[in-house]
Amino acid sequence: MDFDDTPEETAWRGRVRRFLEENTDDVVRGRDRHTDAAGAAPRQRWQATLYDAGYVGITWPVEYGGRGGTPMQQVIVNQELSRAGSAPLVNGIGLGMCGPTIIAHGTEEQKQRYLRPMLRGDDIWCQLFSEPAAGSDLAGLQTRAIRDGDGWLIRGQKVWTSAAQYSRLGLLIARTDPSLPKHAGLTMFLIDMEQPGVTVRPLRQMTGDAHFNEVFFDDARVPAENLIGEVDGGWRVAITTLMNERLAIGGGGADMGVSVETLTRFAAKRLGALPADEQALVREKLGRAHVLAMAQRYTGYRRLTALSQGRMPGPEASVGKLSLVTLGQLTAEIGMSLLGDDAAFGADAGGDDRWQYSMAMWPGLAIAGGTNEILRNIVGERVLGLPGEPRPDKGVPAAAPTGVRA
Repeated sequence: MDFDDTPEETAWRGRVRRFLEENTDDVVRGRDRHTDAAGAAPRQRWQATLYDAGYVGITWPVEYGGRGGTPMQQVIVNQELSRAGSAPLVNGIGLGMCGPTIIAHGTEEQKQRYLRPMLRGDDIWCQLFSEPAAGSDLAGLQTRAIRDGDGWLIRGQKVWTSAAQYSRLGLLIARTDPSLPKHAGLTMFLIDMEQPGVTVRPLRQMTGDAHFNEVFFDDARVPAENLIGEVDGGWRVAITTLMNERLAIGGGGADMGVSVETLTRFAAKRLGALPADEQALVREKLGRAHVLAMAQRYTGYRRLTALSQGRMPGPEASVGKLSLVTLGQLTAEIGMSLLGDDAAFGADAGGDDRWQYSMAMWPGLAIAGGTNEILRNIVGERVLGLPGEPRPDKGVPAAAPTGVRA
């Protein structure tokens, strides 16, 4: 793979960079600490500005509001946004997971209705998958979708749902037939998050933020036109969402958390204050972080090459997510080591607590998009061809959910 920009990519990068420089006062900077609708509003406006300029949904079809561009053009936009210090776009879950799922499995009416507002940030989306008893084993979920006339009633609970507290719409998977094996009998829906019967409760994290939520459904209604794919065919739809989620988290492009380049600049200022033996240890870890960063970045580019050839993201995306978590945790560890005793005192005089925040953030990201253990199983079985894990419940009808009215 050629690691240098092509002439066309160089021209595109220059165009994106000039736009960001000319609109520097509009860039919403900093980490994503906004966990309510009011806090999300500035990022919605910034996303709308980027979309109107043609820099959101680069690879999406033109007929649905995208640009019809290449994955590398999207990577370049991500890199330049990171370089400009831009905060994450407000609708990352919609752009990275829900939108690609609708493009792959939605009806023409759904694509025309939902995709353009999603790109612009007018409609914020969340992904309603995990449950208290169904996280790593997603197919064991118990939330029910019960037929009611020409639609469904949703009863149950989801948890660890990012952005639910300010999302207008959600992509929800529920069990429609508990008599079938657990991977069957599931169906994917679009759901209105602002309707009666939907209760959202934020969950406070050790970073101090509340990005995650638990969501309760008490006969929340889903009309027939909000079905995604086929009834009882939701697992195939969910796989598309999950593969895109891992690509979004672990793919090439912008760094998540604190970049290795930022860490290196910080080390240049702080390393001399450490004892000699600690300096040697930090230097060794810093070198390892640079190697991991390069491997993670260019492995991501290989996956993007597959996408540019028209192939769906596959289990290889799990490798990128695994390597990203390893890199992020190592970067945070090095940053804390460089702080020394100052690490215990939170933010410095300038309000900078990036290393403490990163150290507290990465354990959660190690779970998001699939735990490391689950992803290693996927890589081992589907990439390396190793024997599968024992699955005694495979092919067995899913049990009727306890305490849920049939």
